[in-house]
Amino acid sequence: MFKSVFSNSSGILISRVTGLVRDILMTSTIGANVWSDVFFMAFKFPNLFRRIFAEGSFTQSFMPSYIASRQKSVFAVAIFIRFMGFIVAFSLLVTLFPGFFTKLLAWDWNAELISKTAPLTAINFWYLDLIFIVTFLGTLLQHKEHFFTTAFSTVWLNIAMIASLMLFAHSDPKTIVYALSFSILVGGLLQVATHLYTIRQKGLLKLLVGGWKYRNRKDVKDEESKFSKLFFPSVLGNSTAQIASFIDTSLASFLAAGSVSYLFYANRIFQLPFAIIALAITTALFPSIAKAIKNENHTLAYQNLHKSFWLLSALLGLSVLGGMLLSEPIIWLLFERGAFTLQDTLNTADVLRMYMIGLIPFGLAKLFSLYLYAMHKHVKAAKIAAASLIVNILFSLILMKPLGAAGLALAGSIGGAVQMYLTMREVGWKIVFDILKSVYTLYFIFGVALFWGGFYSLNQYLVHLIR
Repeated sequence: MFKSVFSNSSGILISRVTGLVRDILMTSTIGANVWSDVFFMAFKFPNLFRRIFAEGSFTQSFMPSYIASRQKSVFAVAIFIRFMGFIVAFSLLVTLFPGFFTKLLAWDWNAELISKTAPLTAINFWYLDLIFIVTFLGTLLQHKEHFFTTAFSTVWLNIAMIASLMLFAHSDPKTIVYALSFSILVGGLLQVATHLYTIRQKGLLKLLVGGWKYRNRKDVKDEESKFSKLFFPSVLGNSTAQIASFIDTSLASFLAAGSVSYLFYANRIFQLPFAIIALAITTALFPSIAKAIKNENHTLAYQNLHKSFWLLSALLGLSVLGGMLLSEPIIWLLFERGAFTLQDTLNTADVLRMYMIGLIPFGLAKLFSLYLYAMHKHVKAAKIAAASLIVNILFSLILMKPLGAAGLALAGSIGGAVQMYLTMREVGWKIVFDILKSVYTLYFIFGVALFWGGFYSLNQYLVHLIR
């Protein structure tokens, strides 16, 4: 398990570091202004559907169904054809009516801003088609306990965007955002090519060819039906964070200019520890838990859950302290240059602190929800996610006026805490308390106190130094 975690997290780390380099170049090139808001709004749309239809929902419903399937190759190809047909048709619809779909994102934007964003929305949305192929192939590799390729592949997207930023650095903002949009498609094609190469290396290409060859000879309708019953609740269960982010972006369009960008940049930093730690651990853990539960080996599933809980809590706890207490130096180091001003740093740091409050709740909710998905309790996970989304929206409406973009981030953290509580309750308080009745609880409390003092002192020194 730890080998898988290391393989996954190392790939994600490389990907996120190149992503930060990309964001640093982006802030110095276009800053936080109307054009940056236009680009992020256009890029938000495919990312919303990517996370809903491609990454979490698809993997967590496809994996248990694929493990249980008696005709794995035919089943996999049948699901791919169904999804790919729908996504291509949806992409064509967005291309034909980009203004309508852009307006769904930015309720309060005027006609001029919508007209600027709509062509970019049409271009960016085709990334969804490419990333679904990546997700499908990546899930097959995960079943083989191979995680690095998928974790690493986002590097190609970042490299393509970095190259476009460097080539068009001295161009006008409109040219830059168009170059970035086309570079996203180039990066997506490179991600697909990388996965196809690894699929061939792992001997899975024959599986796909065989599935295509025998797709009309083998009946997998019952398996497809079972998958559909798992997938649609999984869509709701996995998409609430993205729907909340979508709503936050839309609500931020009512706030001062730059608010959408503050949320984006702060969330990028928040996603670094969340991806490297929480996603890496849970992604690596999911196949083993699903296989253990299918084989009715619940003891092994609980052991993996116990180990992962403390590894996750320790690393995320350290990240929370660092992110909250060192928020201003972090933003200053990464972004404060060129068009990104001191005030932009302070505003983004406020948003980052609010996001970091929810890091541990989101991470633990992700961990415990894996057990629900492995047990095929997708409907229960969906209801929990829906409840947390409602709480998130309510607090977003309450906090956005007094706290601005930071209020939207805090509302997301509150929603994450609700999701964690409800997920733990569904898994069972006995299991949770058995995990907490450990000497590691004392180590955790002592470590938090120790590192809080260290990070606080370091922040005082760094802020004095840089200001």
